[in-house]
Amino acid sequence: MAAPLALAACGSGDDTEMMDDTAMAEGQMADGQMPMDGGDMSMMGSDSAMQTASAEGTVTAIDADAGTITVDHGAVPAIEWPAMTMAFEADEELRQDVAVGDTISFDFTTDESGNAITSITKK
Repeated sequence: MAAPLALAACGSGDDTEMMDDTAMAEGQMADGQMPMDGGDMSMMGSDSAMQTASAEGTVTAIDADAGTITVDHGAVPAIEWPAMTMAFEADEELRQDVAVGDTISFDFTTDESGNAITSITKK
């Protein structure tokens, strides 16, 4: 998709007219900007607000060097996540409050830059 758009920007003769039609068919807006289409870029920019959610799970790893806590958590319906095991960024105080094997409930944020635990409660 990048090559036709790059060629369209060159503006050379009949090819330009064909590329303009192609770009318009692909959803290019009149001002030349491309709308967000649900691809990788849909999480970029102002449309990608930080989300907060809560989950429950079991701590499976703590990595002080990476600054993460890995949790095997249940589904998170609020943000349409299935159950999975994943690492979350966590500050040093939160990492020191838990141990591998602890069952926890936790609040976290998620956005295009990553996932971070904001609070933890041991069960």
